[in-house]
Amino acid sequence: MRHRKSGRNLGRETSHRKAMLSNMAVSLFRHERIETTVTRAKELRIFAERMVTLGKRGDLHSRRRAIAFLRDKEVVHKLFTDIAQRNSTRNGGYTRIIKTRHRYGDCAPMSFIELVEKAATAAA
Repeated sequence: MRHRKSGRNLGRETSHRKAMLSNMAVSLFRHERIETTVTRAKELRIFAERMVTLGKRGDLHSRRRAIAFLRDKEVVHKLFTDIAQRNSTRNGGYTRIIKTRHRYGDCAPMSFIELVEKAATAAA
């Protein structure tokens, strides 16, 4: 029984799953919109919103926690300066999932996951 076991396994070992979610979070913060399956997007949303909250906190300990998860200093810098500033007035809900299509190969439901507050260049 899976009582009180949160999170999805996504058909992967623990280390592979953590690495995949970390890489997807880096791509999300770098490009601000990525396409993935609905299940992966729902699982990624948990980690992405936690990282934006760390960026809004802005102290050294939060920055080190973000670097430990994301492992990309350029993306962490963008997260703490640009993305955190854009979301400073929001109390959560920093990402949005938009369901799009079914993948041709295996008919998996696909979706876009994107940051709600977009950059000024992306919005124009």
